[in-house]
Amino acid sequence: MANISTPVIELRGLTKRYGVGDAEQKALDSIDLVIEKGEFIAIMGPSGCGKTTLLNILGLLDRSNDGEYFLDGKSVENFSGTRHARIRSQQIGIVFQSFNLINRLTVIENVALPLTYKGIMRTKRLKQASEILKNFHLSEREYYMPWQLSGGQMQRVAIARALVNNPSIILADEPTGNLDSKSSHVIMEELSDIHKRGNTIIMVTHNPALTTYASRVIHMLDGNIASDTKIPIEFKQSTTKIPLSTHQTEAKPPKKPAKKRKTKAKKK
Repeated sequence: MANISTPVIELRGLTKRYGVGDAEQKALDSIDLVIEKGEFIAIMGPSGCGKTTLLNILGLLDRSNDGEYFLDGKSVENFSGTRHARIRSQQIGIVFQSFNLINRLTVIENVALPLTYKGIMRTKRLKQASEILKNFHLSEREYYMPWQLSGGQMQRVAIARALVNNPSIILADEPTGNLDSKSSHVIMEELSDIHKRGNTIIMVTHNPALTTYASRVIHMLDGNIASDTKIPIEFKQSTTKIPLSTHQTEAKPPKKPAKKRKTKAKKK
């Protein structure tokens, strides 16, 4: 087990290059970064600045050319592809902008899919998937196909799939990029709830409004970290949670107190 003081993620001089010779470009240029357990980090920057490349390397979907990547104090550079896959299935949950649901599988089968790689039997997989779908108010849609869902529902399914293995780290690449403002708010509230349970969340976004949910905001430019700002809790904006259910009832106005009738005194 990692020591309590050990950062969950530490990068030292991380570099990623594409192309060769005169066509060579650095997507990441000697990045140093330390991420502590339980942080909610928002990574921002213009297109092509290296945000998604960084997220892919953190999620062990890609490898750097130079530098070191420590996960819970252990270097991952020399890990095999099998070891990387095992870490992804147990420790890292990834939420993609395009949902990446498999159209030929039902909602519950999509959520249960990561459990297949852990060797869990089908009945137990579906039971675990069903339990987590309840948390996202999607029980009634367990046997729907992805194309029968709205964009917000598909993203909730994608988040449920990322959480089914109970990972400690959640990587989210533009999780609200394809959603309207109301669905975006719902998704961000769910991610905020996950963060409050102790998970580390690293989110790439173009939307500055979403940084109100983060405890730290990193701006990237040309493969470098241009700024890194921690947001004090006392200055964070409070948000109001919108229920997941679309059937909301309006509160009835309070009844006005009945007027007392004046009674005339009888003449003797």
